Amino acid sequence: MIAALSSGGLVGFVLGLIGGGGSILATPLLLYVVGVSDPHVALGTGALAVAVSAYANLIAHARKGNVWWRCAAVFAAIGTLGAFVGSSLGKLLDGQRLLFLFGLLMLLVTSLMLRPRAQSSGKPLVVDRRMCVTTAAIALITGGLSGFFGIGGGFLIVPGLILATGMPTINAIGSSLLAVGTFGLATSLNYAISGLVDWVVAAEFIGGGLVGGVLGTLLATSLTSYKNALTRIFAAIVFAVAVYVLYRSGMAVLG
Repeated sequence: MIAALSSGGLVGFVLGLIGGGGSILATPLLLYVVGVSDPHVALGTGALAVAVSAYANLIAHARKGNVWWRCAAVFAAIGTLGAFVGSSLGKLLDGQRLLFLFGLLMLLVTSLMLRPRAQSSGKPLVVDRRMCVTTAAIALITGGLSGFFGIGGGFLIVPGLILATGMPTINAIGSSLLAVGTFGLATSLNYAISGLVDWVVAAEFIGGGLVGGVLGTLLATSLTSYKNALTRIFAAIVFAVAVYVLYRSGMAVLG
């Protein structure tokens, strides 16, 4: 219980402090700290924790007017189909092979965190057939990856929303949370149908995450000028965990 609360608190704290990326650590923490033995159970349980955390942060952004509800709802609805398909495929893959691919994904997340985030001009694009097709395609792809790996996928959804709609970055961040939460919920329910969610551990992890999120958010205000440095430090941590995940899962696949 202490391990689950602490791990959830760490993920929530990072999410509140730097605004994203923390959920990528949910599965490794559940496996190697909390002690969940089945990779699929860790993915399903982590997806549920990610969903609750995203919805909690969505409320805060909605109160500030940062959510474009129509775009967010359409993106989430279409992407949920991808999340269901992706999670179904993830359940069919051997757990250790899936973890190895997850480690490669963590390396990708590291590189994206170190790159400057693309900014929008703030001028919305014209709603036409091309925009609708682009939005649907990006939603399906990001939803599929989110479901397959049991992650929130915000690091893909935010630039995807900017590319598809031209919305300002802060609105893309706020609007992405509806998709992150919905994708995570769809993934966790799909895993739950197969009995691959540990509800007790999920509750403990979520409880720690909510407390950690509040503390991280409070601290973020006083550390705004150090955000880039904090992001780089966290990226280094994600890289180290990725190497460890690749080593453990690689040895299991080969051995």
